[in-house]
Amino acid sequence: MRSGASLSLAVLSSVWIVASAHSTELAVDDENRLGAIPRLELPIEIDGVREEEAWQHAWSAELRYEINPGETTRAPVRTEVLVFHDASHFFAAFRAYDPEPRAIRAHLSDRDNAWADDWVGVVLDTFNDERRNYLLLVNPAGVQMDEIETWPSGSTVWDGIWDSAARITDWGWTAEIKVPFSSLRFQRSPGPQVWGFDAIRGYPRSVFRQMGAFPRDRNNNCYLCQAIKIRGFEGASPGKNIEIVPTLTSARTEIRTDIPDGSYDLTDDEAEFGVTARWGVTQNLTLAGTLNPDFSQIEADARQLDINEPFALFFPEKRPFFMEGADFFESSLDAVYTRTIRNPDWGAKLTGKEGAHTIGAYVVEDERTNILFPGSQSSTGTSLAMANTSAVLRYKRDIGSRYTFGGLATSREATDYHNRLAGLDGDFRFSEKDRVVVQVLGSSTRYPNDVATEFAQPTGAFNDWAFDLLYTRETRTMSYWAQAQDIGRDFRADLGFMPRVDIRRVETGADYLWTGDESDWYSKLLLIGMVAHAEDHEGNLLKREYAARFNYEGFLQSHAFIRPSRVREGFRDREYDLDELYVHFCLKPNGDSHAWINVIRGDRIDYVNAQPGERINLDGGFWYRAGRHLLVEPHFTYEKLDVGQGRLYEARIGQLTAAWQFTARTFLRAILQHVDYRYNVELYEDERDPESEQLFSQLLFSYKVNPQTVFFLGYSDNSIGNQDFALTRTDRTLFIKLGYAWVL
Repeated sequence: MRSGASLSLAVLSSVWIVASAHSTELAVDDENRLGAIPRLELPIEIDGVREEEAWQHAWSAELRYEINPGETTRAPVRTEVLVFHDASHFFAAFRAYDPEPRAIRAHLSDRDNAWADDWVGVVLDTFNDERRNYLLLVNPAGVQMDEIETWPSGSTVWDGIWDSAARITDWGWTAEIKVPFSSLRFQRSPGPQVWGFDAIRGYPRSVFRQMGAFPRDRNNNCYLCQAIKIRGFEGASPGKNIEIVPTLTSARTEIRTDIPDGSYDLTDDEAEFGVTARWGVTQNLTLAGTLNPDFSQIEADARQLDINEPFALFFPEKRPFFMEGADFFESSLDAVYTRTIRNPDWGAKLTGKEGAHTIGAYVVEDERTNILFPGSQSSTGTSLAMANTSAVLRYKRDIGSRYTFGGLATSREATDYHNRLAGLDGDFRFSEKDRVVVQVLGSSTRYPNDVATEFAQPTGAFNDWAFDLLYTRETRTMSYWAQAQDIGRDFRADLGFMPRVDIRRVETGADYLWTGDESDWYSKLLLIGMVAHAEDHEGNLLKREYAARFNYEGFLQSHAFIRPSRVREGFRDREYDLDELYVHFCLKPNGDSHAWINVIRGDRIDYVNAQPGERINLDGGFWYRAGRHLLVEPHFTYEKLDVGQGRLYEARIGQLTAAWQFTARTFLRAILQHVDYRYNVELYEDERDPESEQLFSQLLFSYKVNPQTVFFLGYSDNSIGNQDFALTRTDRTLFIKLGYAWVL
């Protein structure tokens, strides 16, 4: 994972580290583990210069430790962080020294897309619960990146409103960060607060190195438990903590009525006004609502290969209303997936934390009802022209620093249809190495009779259960895990993403890590082995898998793995023996380019005709930055499947993205996605065209003052073709969107 919190796990409270032959290792600075953050009411201009008087009185620390790939070794370069606050803002500044300033990697890019550059930033555990933190980073060109990290589940997108600036100097570079308290959630306390804190620096050269403000012990599975504690923030106030974002969206869409020779008919040519509002009821509780929201997606989904895939494909959420506070609704089973909500008229959401209690809830009125029908060997779905009301409630209770209990309930209601789900879960960190995560859910579902009949679903109301148990043990060099799942045949999570049911599955595995020194040919080596067995509730085999994986990381930021596997898979009353080899290689030879290739070769079932086949899959691409402004990124996927009678299909997907970044706020981007499928129809049981071709294009101008104050102007179209006619445009859309964040 990418952040300082993600690339390492923990810190020793007080140890002496023994010196090695290749590096001088450091002792923990106990005096710096509780920093007193001053409150300073002095003027500050966020320009990256750091000359104001306030910085002379700020709390300071050095990032003395390399924590990746080294483990608490001496940092290769010097970095200093300064921190203070006033009544309404958190401030941080960095001096990032560099012996070769010309080697600093700094490109203009869209927000959250500068991970390949140098960067600095802060980790803020504002509730000091050692479970969740804000991550705010900035690169030397002033591009912001931010996330919310939760432990142990990972990170979620967070588009906070905050200011930053950076400058490259003749000795390195500087950065300043200013975060309004209205963008953060923190403790409700009349006196001083204690926050967990880390300052981190990414230093990408031939090897990517990451530095931090405190040492880490990889024998401890809790990163935030041992972070620096900073004390202060007495009287910190988010102000009125009201944010109102009106939006104006206009689109003109024309659709060709008869393909390929028909004319275009205008289907949409109107402007829509919507508004989203957010109110910080307290420092730690937020109420949000939206009326006639624009839930359109400006960012196009990356096209995925959907040929010969028995289960529905997952696409990440990108709509701002649902991304806000998304981490509050996470659980080990994917019971909440907001992309099932298609076109809401209105929505309301409440998220926050009060002491040991975390709560998240939302309710949405949706004009359309998307339904996924899961199964043990495949899934299907439909979209119904009927409105529904969807609601989700999530609650978690912290017990000490190691245990969390939770509950989850979801409901979706429409005419002659409902899906209701409820259950309990827990996350128990029994020691610094051992963790157990468990969840139990029950569901009740009823489909309209005609839908149940058409898709071979149970009629009337039906119920079932789902269970997930995961145990992990993590040490410095070895990790172990064991997982058991039991998902009933009639279990449904219509507001989630669970395309597979009627399955009992167990898995166990282990890995071993070698960390190299400066003189070694590698920086990391990792060996992984796992076995898994899955069957349905009648005892029929679904999959038995044996797999190993060997990972390498080394010079030129290269990464590679090789993964052989042997699988016995059951499908339509027959079992297949499948051997596969998966190889991956990527590298970043300099700060301007990155290339990768994936190769999968081996046996695969033809799921349409239920027969064995042999597949080869190639997936590769690169990106190249010409100077600070231009990005070119081609991506290509190819797959073919051969069966006993010959070639069954060939599939090609190509995407080309080109973007000119004028500033950190403004870009012009073009995207082309081309899909070409060729089938040997004589070998298929069903009827289909021998050729299928699609082309999507988009041109977008984007200006973002912040994630909510935006201006988008764009054009997109779609074309299709087959064996009878060449690519023909089927629709075209010109759209504009204005949004303004009114912060009170």
